[in-house]
Amino acid sequence: MDVFVYGTLTEPDAVTEVVDSFVFVGSATLDGLRLVEGRYPTLAPGGETAGRLLRTEEIDALDAYEDVDGGLYVREAVPLDAPGEHPETAAVYVGDPDRLDADATWPGSGPFAARVRSVLDERDVRVRLTPRDPV
Repeated sequence: MDVFVYGTLTEPDAVTEVVDSFVFVGSATLDGLRLVEGRYPTLAPGGETAGRLLRTEEIDALDAYEDVDGGLYVREAVPLDAPGEHPETAAVYVGDPDRLDADATWPGSGPFAARVRSVLDERDVRVRLTPRDPV
């Protein structure tokens, strides 16, 4: 699975503490969501965020690291703009700003995960793999 990472998991040493097998596919940009600092980094509607595209099959380990079961972060799939050998979507983790003391607002009502999904469905949020410069 390809995962857009934008915080601690952009560093190889941090990733090796979470999963056994991974590769960084390349630099990427998340269009439609901006980085917001809190206790841990998270995302908010609008803008863009620079990061990396991480490939691993150990998604359960990433979910545990991001405390998806506890509701700290949600994992969502967004379209991935990349060459044909890549999947059509990439996973993105979005942290609950209320639980992370982050200055971010997700519009709508209801549970945090539902508000995130609603924004992703309504807006053109996507990950773009950054092309490498020709050598």
